[in-house]
Amino acid sequence: MKTRREFLRSTVLGASATWTVPMFVERTFADMHVAAKDLATQAVTGKDDTILVVLQMAGGNDGLNTIVPFEDDAYHSARPRLAKKEKDLIKLADGVGLNKSMPYLGSLYKEGDLAVVQGVGYPNPNRSHFVSTSIWETADTANRSNTGWIGRYFDNACPGSDPTVGISLNKTQPESFGALKNPGVSLSSPELYRWMHSGGEMAEAERFFDSLNSPDAPVDGASIDMLGKPGGIVGEDNLAFLERVAMDARVSSKTVLEIAAKHRTSVKYGATPIARSLNMVARMVAGGMPTRVYYVSHGGFDTHNQQVNSHDRLLGQLDDALKSFFADLKEQGNADRVSLMTFSEFGRRVKENNSAGTDHGQASCLFVAGAAVKGGIYGKQPSLTDLEKGDLKHSVDFRRVYATVLKDWMRTNPEPILKGQYGTLGFMG
Repeated sequence: MKTRREFLRSTVLGASATWTVPMFVERTFADMHVAAKDLATQAVTGKDDTILVVLQMAGGNDGLNTIVPFEDDAYHSARPRLAKKEKDLIKLADGVGLNKSMPYLGSLYKEGDLAVVQGVGYPNPNRSHFVSTSIWETADTANRSNTGWIGRYFDNACPGSDPTVGISLNKTQPESFGALKNPGVSLSSPELYRWMHSGGEMAEAERFFDSLNSPDAPVDGASIDMLGKPGGIVGEDNLAFLERVAMDARVSSKTVLEIAAKHRTSVKYGATPIARSLNMVARMVAGGMPTRVYYVSHGGFDTHNQQVNSHDRLLGQLDDALKSFFADLKEQGNADRVSLMTFSEFGRRVKENNSAGTDHGQASCLFVAGAAVKGGIYGKQPSLTDLEKGDLKHSVDFRRVYATVLKDWMRTNPEPILKGQYGTLGFMG
């Protein structure tokens, strides 16, 4: 049994990722016989070029208690129980502070390696988790696209690339990977990683995949329609597909785990799912994977009840995982090649609710981190008095953030990928 969203994704997106695995096994860990100059501009592999890590803060992160306008009286008035005081923050600028649960990000900001983008959203916002996440994943505010923004990057800028040009460590293939030609692969798919019997040095990596494959809340399959958005190539009937998965899963999972197990680091990672995910990304970067985009998720941000402790804890877990991740990359000598961008489907309402939590809102903040980032605060601090139905108004279209990453970091033209011109924000070096 799957959740509705996982069903829609895994039935088509997951299948399209899975069938590429035999090619992935052959090509990923062999020498690349085609020189980068003979490939399309962006088909050079992750071994030689820049890498983007996309980190989803799933559930709707409360931006107001992440980047806090602590001198604004309207903030304290709207949140008598939830408001953070100056002593609870790491000051970034006049009147603005970072939640003190994130000391590592505070140090990155001071070093100039963290960009904070304020007031990020889109026109006519939607407060549904499902719909708004889909809008962010497809970069289509009409929510009609059958491909994702990262998948369109693969299709437009990475022709001829290895299938592992994109790797998701999510439970299912993210909608953002939906593509017409190469949707990347999902390494945490239960169909690929259920056969794990080896021990020794691979045990830690195997436990990682086990932890990702635990079931979420089920739904009645009969109630699910088939209006999902296909994002890949599907050409086999179900029986043939299942037979291929059964045959290839042992080989592919073993190969990935063996490569991951080769990396040794002195950096200690926490026991949280996001720390394990970033640890695996670091292992694959160190192993020379030809991957341009990695996708990981950190969930639990739907903080309707008793938000204070849970939100601070989630931010702290993220901060700790990022500290280990970037330390690992630095130890490898890969810190200059990796940038990480966060996103969340929406922010929270300005006013706290009766359960000492916050409900679904609109605009929020996001982070872009890495050695190539031009640190600082980008976008305007949203007004807490000029609201839209109790929500923050956005001042930065999220597609402008994507355009900046695509143009200035991935070095490709964002217009055909985003299907429009959005300009850039200048936070990438």
